[in-house]
Amino acid sequence: MKAAELVRDLGWRALSIVGELGRMLLFTVAFLRASLMPPFRGRRFVEEIYNQGFLSLVIVCVSGLAVGMVLGLQGYNTLVRFGAESSLGTVVGLSLIRELGPVLTALLVVGRAGSATAAEIASMVTSEQLDGLRMMSIDPMDIVVAPKALALIFVMPILTTLFVLFGLAGAFFVGVGLMGLDPGIFVSGLKSSIRFSDDIGGCFFKALIFGFLAGLIATFRGYHAAPTAAGVSSATTSTVVVTSVAVLIGDYFVTALWGFRI
Repeated sequence: MKAAELVRDLGWRALSIVGELGRMLLFTVAFLRASLMPPFRGRRFVEEIYNQGFLSLVIVCVSGLAVGMVLGLQGYNTLVRFGAESSLGTVVGLSLIRELGPVLTALLVVGRAGSATAAEIASMVTSEQLDGLRMMSIDPMDIVVAPKALALIFVMPILTTLFVLFGLAGAFFVGVGLMGLDPGIFVSGLKSSIRFSDDIGGCFFKALIFGFLAGLIATFRGYHAAPTAAGVSSATTSTVVVTSVAVLIGDYFVTALWGFRI
């Protein structure tokens, strides 16, 4: 009897996963259609850029500065043991641009903007606002989902750039200002090691992919939330958890396919 229950539970979970993937695929197709077909909701798009991008500036910039200062301190203390403190700019630059910049920015934006997006859409489901839009022959995918998801895709590379810049500034302040490293050596290490096609191009590509994942998952979870207070909470929590895991897993595959050279 226990074996039969185990098989039944496994089958139910497998069917649930397949059904969720199917709903996600249909949602993605509907989102792409709403994004590519007129009319383009320019005003809504700009409002969402402000809500998801501008309001995330402080946390992204402060976090980037803190991460850069820690990298500068730890990197200098480690490299000085081997007499290689002149490579601090190279180590910090490659770490921030290749990995930490896009990944940490995505996690920060998901925690602030992604969760807010899912909660807002789920609240609209609970209060039947989306049903009201449908009764007025207005597609919620067009006026609610598409502007929010596109705004996340748009702001992610910009926020990633700011995170990296503030991180480099923090590392420069610690390495040069506190540890006494020559500023020319720090900057020359950056210039000689960073390649636009491999490093900066890969950073922007990762940011776009992570923005797409964050926008799609946040809007999907909110759109399909249960119309209850518990459903809003579940949609918000699952957005942060699922998107964070998707970003970390996606980071590996993008890195492997992009062919970074350490």
